[in-house]
Amino acid sequence: MNHQPKTAMNDPALQLAVSSVLQLGAQKTMFSCKAARTADCKWSFGFAVIKNESIMSEYRFHLQKYRPGSKTVCPKCGRKSCFTRYVDGNAQITFPNHVGKCDHINSCGYHYTPKKYFQDNPTIKEPMIKKNNRSATPSRAVKPIAKPLSSSAPQTSYLPSDWVSQSMQKFDVNPLYRYLTKVAGKEKTDRLFNLYKVGTSKMWNGATVFWQIDINGNVRAGKIMGYDAKTGHRIKHPFNQVSWVHSVKKIPDFHMKQCLFGEHLLADASSSTRTVAIVESEKTALVAAQFIPDFIWLATGGMHGCFNSKAMQVLRGREVILFPDLKATEEWRRKVPMLQSVCKRATCSDLLEKMATDEQRSQGLDIADFLLMEDTPQMILQKMIERNPALQTLIDTFDLELMDAMQE
Repeated sequence: MNHQPKTAMNDPALQLAVSSVLQLGAQKTMFSCKAARTADCKWSFGFAVIKNESIMSEYRFHLQKYRPGSKTVCPKCGRKSCFTRYVDGNAQITFPNHVGKCDHINSCGYHYTPKKYFQDNPTIKEPMIKKNNRSATPSRAVKPIAKPLSSSAPQTSYLPSDWVSQSMQKFDVNPLYRYLTKVAGKEKTDRLFNLYKVGTSKMWNGATVFWQIDINGNVRAGKIMGYDAKTGHRIKHPFNQVSWVHSVKKIPDFHMKQCLFGEHLLADASSSTRTVAIVESEKTALVAAQFIPDFIWLATGGMHGCFNSKAMQVLRGREVILFPDLKATEEWRRKVPMLQSVCKRATCSDLLEKMATDEQRSQGLDIADFLLMEDTPQMILQKMIERNPALQTLIDTFDLELMDAMQE
């Protein structure tokens, strides 16, 4: 008669025994249950403890029991009071706040388990039960040794993608949008804002939100910046109007890992052969994209921002030209070797250096400043309307459009 060995997965008595082993840790424990009296059953029970790590995880690592205030903001969907963290039943390992499960299984589905955490951070993986298949006695659980939490970089946090779409409304209250409509017109500015996924914040009377969306469509961050609608310059007085969406939303333990502004444009297969131009400022990328549309214009978001080897991997196989601000030319030139190891071709343009005066160098102008030095037809029309507001009424009444004199 064939005897089917019993395991902790299909025998309630053995499940109870497994639970006892894990709770008592390294204590020597003998089990006496009807299902485990034979040597075969003992061996099967021991095999189950050794082989199935999920059994151990099921009892030792578990979702935190609910109590008022225990549920927090989900690191993926951003909704409040819906995220339950994992805890260690032995109180020896404290998991980061992103190890847990969201209640919104269908709409969000975020579930980052301890097992996955240990896989991503092998240096802090707890000691598992030693394998001893040949032993006829039950294997004993080894008490895990407490280790310091990972020194490696934490998992990248993301923001809900619907926050992006929600912010792409009410452009008319956005000072930067209003400025760019004077430069390029409403239709072209709308196209730019939609192409680059630029949003509007409730802060600072409609400040601009520059969403950082990576090549896979993940929303890495949202930088909020205030602009002057008349000059198009950033507002830095009486204080520097700059913040981050995750800070404003007070998302706990948000691990921001920036990517290039406009990086999501690289996912378009039809643009794979287009040259990538990199600038420092997000606004500069928008302006340059309007005047020189042959390039894919991306921005690092600052002097340092995400200008590092890891973030530049998305440019592999691309032809890249750097257009630094005048004050940053030498520093950006030193970045070229790093890019050459990744890109098909990488150069640093010295066009501005050749054109600039000493005064312009001292001001640290960028390519957008040079592009905007000459009034565009839209800027000329706007000045005419400011002198004679009745002209706008005439344009609206007869649905007039500004034509490019260079077009036939």
